[in-house]
Amino acid sequence: MQAGDWYNGVQTMTNPANNATPLRVLCIHGYRQNGEIFRQKTGSLRKLLKLHVDFVYVTAPNEISSDDEACEPKEAGEQGSFGQRGWWFTNENNTFESKKLTDMCVGLEKSVAVIDTAFKEQGPFDGILGFSQGASFVSLLCGMYKKEIFQHKIKFAIMIAGFKSRCSLHDMYYDSIINIPTLHIFGETDQVIPQEMSQDLLQYFEDPVTITHPGGHYVPATKSQKQSFLDFINSVRS
Repeated sequence: MQAGDWYNGVQTMTNPANNATPLRVLCIHGYRQNGEIFRQKTGSLRKLLKLHVDFVYVTAPNEISSDDEACEPKEAGEQGSFGQRGWWFTNENNTFESKKLTDMCVGLEKSVAVIDTAFKEQGPFDGILGFSQGASFVSLLCGMYKKEIFQHKIKFAIMIAGFKSRCSLHDMYYDSIINIPTLHIFGETDQVIPQEMSQDLLQYFEDPVTITHPGGHYVPATKSQKQSFLDFINSVRS
């Protein structure tokens, strides 16, 4: 799979319950993943919201180095580095550490260009969804949109296991409250991105909505959480 490959997760359909066209959401995968891996890992979420949301998946342009094995912990189910990508790196050897304070950022410009192309060629999108590093990238895109650096309209954003980027070069994107509707989802026992990191991100958004779950580093999609998702989706439709 090449950078910029697209995976249309759900065929467009009309919701018979309210005759509303499903929202189109661009999905931004986590570190060590790619578009297809993330599509597979969000299968339960796609099924849960199939009448309400069309998910489209994009792949980061930056290939993971084999040297990264000793840096960021592997996410559940990820083996080796084949086909795995990242949205930016924090170290000279092209590796990434979510908790590291750094002045270095490699590869973000290429990643923003991929998202720009996605909006131009696959859009329009109503919102964006990100997981882990992808969720942190979503927070940066929201900040870029507010500053009119990212030109495509972001009506809402969903961040799962998100966190504020620790790169000092990104501080400018968090320097004022972002007034985009956002949903933040995080696990109480997440060992990769502790919930405190996700909670810290909330302060940069106006009236953030949260969903917590008792699990770890994954995308939750149970029937008990469906109404919370739908409440947010319905709120951004109005």
